[in-house]
Amino acid sequence: MIPPIARAISVALLVCWSIPAVYGQDVPGIEICTAEKTMERRTSCLQSNVDFLHKSMTKLSADHQQKLDAANRQIDALKASVIAMQKVVDELRSAPAKQADDPKKKADAPPTKDSAPAKESGK
Repeated sequence: MIPPIARAISVALLVCWSIPAVYGQDVPGIEICTAEKTMERRTSCLQSNVDFLHKSMTKLSADHQQKLDAANRQIDALKASVIAMQKVVDELRSAPAKQADDPKKKADAPPTKDSAPAKESGK
């Protein structure tokens, strides 16, 4: 029979060997190319840096364009709101003038058929 500790160690080793090694993969980013000894490797390192920067700039440009478009849409919506509010303010400002004109019109206007005649007071 296999001791439990030996079984645990063998399972741990099996798991470690089955996981792919990550340390050998190339991670995109800026590299220091002066450490390369040959001109071909240095050139490919510089080209990798240029490609990385180009991709980064393209991505950032697209992100910023989306933000600008969203901001412009918001500005247009706010402009429409201001125009609507300005109309309401103009109506409210003209309302007192209309109310002042209405009593004069009512006093000058002849009574309508449907209105009851004024009652004489004091009789």
